[in-house]
Amino acid sequence: MRQSALAPLAPVSPGVDSPSLAVALALGIVEGLTEFLPISSTGHLIVAGSLVGYTGERAKVFEIAIQSGAMMAVVWEYRARFARMIAGLATDPAARRFALNLAIAFLPAALLGLALGHAIKEALFAPVPVAIAFIAGAFVILWAERRAKTNPSTVRVAEVDEMSAADALKVGVAQAFALIPGTSRSGATIIGGMLFGLSRKAATEFSFFLAVPTLVAAGAYSLWKSRDLFSLADLPAFATGSAAAFASAFLCIRWLIRYVSRHDFVPFAWYRIAFGALILATAWSGTVRWS
Repeated sequence: MRQSALAPLAPVSPGVDSPSLAVALALGIVEGLTEFLPISSTGHLIVAGSLVGYTGERAKVFEIAIQSGAMMAVVWEYRARFARMIAGLATDPAARRFALNLAIAFLPAALLGLALGHAIKEALFAPVPVAIAFIAGAFVILWAERRAKTNPSTVRVAEVDEMSAADALKVGVAQAFALIPGTSRSGATIIGGMLFGLSRKAATEFSFFLAVPTLVAAGAYSLWKSRDLFSLADLPAFATGSAAAFASAFLCIRWLIRYVSRHDFVPFAWYRIAFGALILATAWSGTVRWS
């Protein structure tokens, strides 16, 4: 396997050793800062892992597992909302509808992930395919934002509580595209939601909420399937990465809530194009030997 031309933060033997705490911390920060932005946390983790020399099957599982730390930031930020939902499941129709919508939206990606997850990991978990997905996703964002500006009447769902089961299913289908690394789970759900008639605020918030079952299931399933690769000695690295993901995701969520009230996602599209082009240019020129 070709390794990154850049020196890793600490010696790592891909597929054998745990990441150092410095590598775990760095990957956790990357995960938290990118999970809820439409720029693909998985794509950034694959690129970052290649740069620091942490690649292989164990690295893939580690990167998926620490997403649970970012998910906990959503639970904490919206703890009152989740508490109301749980308390009202037996008596409140709105709480039951919210929970049902999350379940419906979760299913498409879960089913396709079970069916295709291994093949996708083998074929697409590498920087160059990620870069191509970065650029392709950017043009989808630019198209969606242009559509939103030229035809604002397409918005018919202003708040998450107004979503129907059909709306939730459509967003769930959009989330399934994020199985392709570099697409972005947040980008797929937010932009997909906007294309299907959700306001930018409703699409963003529902993307936050949908992260909870999605990331918990993905992390638990990956750890269970690969449990033989890890031991108790790996706990410090997992704890460090998850804690860093929680802290950075919490800050990112707070910022993004304010951002979407006044701005669109066009800057993120141009960032994706620039980042993807940089990866492709360095790969084709041989400047960086991506893993």
